[in-house]
Amino acid sequence: MTTLVTPRLLLSPLRLADAPAMFAYRSDPEVARYQGWEPAAIDDLHRFIRELEDIVPGTSGTWYQLGIRLRDGETLIGDLGLHFPAGRDAEAEFGVTLAPAYQGKGYAAEALLGALAYLFDDLGKHRVTASVDPRNTPSMRLMARLGMRQEALHRESLWFKGAWADDAIFAMLQREWQALGPHE
Repeated sequence: MTTLVTPRLLLSPLRLADAPAMFAYRSDPEVARYQGWEPAAIDDLHRFIRELEDIVPGTSGTWYQLGIRLRDGETLIGDLGLHFPAGRDAEAEFGVTLAPAYQGKGYAAEALLGALAYLFDDLGKHRVTASVDPRNTPSMRLMARLGMRQEALHRESLWFKGAWADDAIFAMLQREWQALGPHE
């Protein structure tokens, strides 16, 4: 996969050297609170990153995780998952995780705008979705800022970390993306 470039960020394949930084923020209880996957050890991340080497982004039935880096190319500040659901080739889903020190600075929005440009403009996807825990107020606001619309709120639809959780579904169509105007 080629690196996606935004004004302040690089979205690029994860490297084994990213494992310690990724483990640090993914293990933070406030970050992990809304994440479906928490690595138990750095070795879990090493395995995960090695498995990504065999995945071609856009392959039906896969998740592909990108590192979110500052433009220096070295500082990993988060990761962005791209899901390509099996049997739904015109669709994609995304999820984003940022280290606490980089939250609230617009990096998640910038990374997701880069991902939306890739999914709609480069891969020609018709529809892109995101699943958000409605208790995660910053993520709910982020989806709205991106121009995504909330399509559903499924009440207690997910068994998540030992309790039933609600699931807010956001979506955007390619024509809605294009109507937002030129994208950098």
